[in-house]
Amino acid sequence: AVSMLGIDVIVYPCPRDGKRYRDKVIEMGGKSQFPYLVDPNTKFASYESDRIIRYLFQTYGDGIVPLPLTLGPLTTGSAALASAFRAGKGRQAKTELPTAPAQPVELWSYEGSPFCRVVREQLCELELAHKVITVARGSSKREELVKLAGKFQVPYLVDPNTRTTMFESADINAYLHRTYGSGTAGVPSPAPPATPADETATPAAAHEEPVTEHEDKKEHEGKKEGTQTVTVEAELLDDNATSEDTR
Repeated sequence: AVSMLGIDVIVYPCPRDGKRYRDKVIEMGGKSQFPYLVDPNTKFASYESDRIIRYLFQTYGDGIVPLPLTLGPLTTGSAALASAFRAGKGRQAKTELPTAPAQPVELWSYEGSPFCRVVREQLCELELAHKVITVARGSSKREELVKLAGKFQVPYLVDPNTRTTMFESADINAYLHRTYGSGTAGVPSPAPPATPADETATPAAAHEEPVTEHEDKKEHEGKKEGTQTVTVEAELLDDNATSEDTR
């Protein structure tokens, strides 16, 4: 839904045995269940993926949820197939992690890219808060990425804590492990986390391997004008699971 609507989100990963954000979910919502979405634009907060999807399309789309996202258990079951082939990647927190960086890293990506997925898995295992800038087909934000990085390629990572930018999923994952992985010193963070205004002013980016197939930049007919380019500073606390996790 996020990719279809072109919504940007800040993700606070909550993998199993995670120490950074799982307690915060309990504090805000009253239980440890995922996904949990908070939209500061409307003060909406909710568990349950079906309810979240309906809310997103009603608030940032034309109100009509696409059929593939309305099939309940069939929808989540088909989504689970991708995770099954990844053998639990992105579900378990790493141990002995350093102090979290002051600012979320930024990732330009889109949901369907396998190269972006492996970076999201690493971010989840390292419990790194990250802003996802969605650049699905038809999004005008693809042009923004070209202006920012010189070409369209995803994933593209921007780390405002170290002023590092890079393409290539393997290079990004190596950098993340080297900088924020188990047993590392991490990045000193004497400054407080950036305010929403600061985050907007900071160039965001996360890169992906080159896309070889033709990219259709035309909007699909019938979609609400501007839907795919809406920017929403929503907080999504997610354990990277494809179904509700009450553990």
